[in-house]
Amino acid sequence: MKILLIGASRGLGLALAETMLQRGYQVVATGRENSTGNLQQLADRFPAQLTVESVDINEPEQVAALHTRLADWQFDMLFVNAGVKNDDRETIADVTTSEFTRVMVTNALSPLRVIETFKDRVTPSGTIAVMSSGQGSLTNNTNGNYEVYRGSKAALNMFMRSFAARSGGERTLLLMAPGWVRTDMGGPEARLTIEESIPNLLNTMESYTGRRGIHYLDYLGRVVPW
Repeated sequence: MKILLIGASRGLGLALAETMLQRGYQVVATGRENSTGNLQQLADRFPAQLTVESVDINEPEQVAALHTRLADWQFDMLFVNAGVKNDDRETIADVTTSEFTRVMVTNALSPLRVIETFKDRVTPSGTIAVMSSGQGSLTNNTNGNYEVYRGSKAALNMFMRSFAARSGGERTLLLMAPGWVRTDMGGPEARLTIEESIPNLLNTMESYTGRRGIHYLDYLGRVVPW
């Protein structure tokens, strides 16, 4: 199994890379320039399985350059994990235009640009997946909060549905909700540990191999309402 994992320098992405390597996958994992130290340490442990690359997905020319560098690869899975958030306390009334743009570009626009660029590097029977969030669900938003982050993930979900429609349902497309996990991004009060989330999330993705169409799922394989 060959995987291209975009955004794996820390947190959930790094844990996902390590779990994939432990299961014997061949992984190309990326981080932004000067942020791949943890991945390099992982490569020291799995030198035959892990290739580390640098890319900032908000820079289209860097994405194109990575596509060229990986010209000889065909992947069974492309997983785009890269993402950011703003201050949790900010509402739409509070957030600056520049901060709103940063979150929306990183969480919604850039992942789809990566997918459009690398779709030809994924085998026809392969999987294209993104790290979404349960907070991207319109149905489940009953208490507000995290408005900008929610909006960015809802936009990501919509863009993936559009991609699915244009693709004719021929691929397996997954939007994965990892749960609220204790990472630098999730914070210390989060309900789940990485060990409770990531292995189960990968189990779910493995179980959907070859199941064409688009699926919005949580880490335990439960369907998340759009």
